[in-house]
Parts: sequence; C-alpha cells; structure tokens
Amino acid sequence: MTPSFHLLLLSNQTAFQREVFAQLSGSGLTTGQPKVLDYLDDHDGASQKELAKGCCIEPASLSALLRGMEDKGLITRKNLHGDRRTSYIFLTDLGRSCCAKVAAAFQRAEALVFQGFSNAERETFLALFARMGDNLQAERGRGEHE
Repeated sequence: MTPSFHLLLLSNQTAFQREVFAQLSGSGLTTGQPKVLDYLDDHDGASQKELAKGCCIEPASLSALLRGMEDKGLITRKNLHGDRRTSYIFLTDLGRSCCAKVAAAFQRAEALVFQGFSNAERETFLALFARMGDNLQAERGRGEHE
C-alpha cells in the first residue's frame, strides 16, 4: 500500500526539522526561529506583518516567537517614520551570525534530502511542490473572500 500524501509530507517535515535542529544543536534556537532568521537574512527590516506572511506564521504566534528572539539578542524591533503601529524587525550582529549557521544547516539538510536525485528530478519536484502550495494558497484566498 502506498503511503498517503499527508503522512509523507508530515513525516518528511518532521525528519527535516530534526536534521536541521541536530545541526543547530547548542544554538538555543527553538521551532520557528530558524525560518524567521532565514527570512530576515534576505529581508532585514521587514515589518512584522510582512514577516508573518513571508514565514506563513499567524501574527499572534509570531509575536511570541519574536519576543523570545529579542530576549536572546537575535533581533531588535523599531518603529520607523513616527508610526507606532508598525514594528520593523532587524537582525542584530548575533542574529546575523546565527543566520549563517541556519543557512548552512538548511543547505546540508537539503543536500541530504536530494541525495541520489538528478538535477532534472530535483527541479521537477520543486516545481510540482510549489504548484501544490499555490493550489492551497489559492483555495485559502477563495475561502477568505466568501
């Protein structure tokens, strides 16, 4: 019997996360923080709203996550242009240093995942997986407008 898509997806996500955290052992990072650091590495100074959307994290969950990251000295929040309603998130020097470790851990885990795949197989998989995500996002968007 072929395993279901949802079981494969969930078990692979768990295995990938375990691999990444094994490589980040001793970093003190918790679930969700590597993803936020990875996003900020390319979008330093993003608003909290942009960060939530870019990381697919609910705003309330992100607030708690950011508090923990701020307590660890990884990020700092600033209000810009006199707008007190919008927080912009910036990496600290410690956060930038952590980003390099996170990027290396993601790269090593991804290399492990695609071990034995040809470049064409990898590209095909990524394109199909992206389409699945697009389908889910489109469905979620329709539900929000009904």
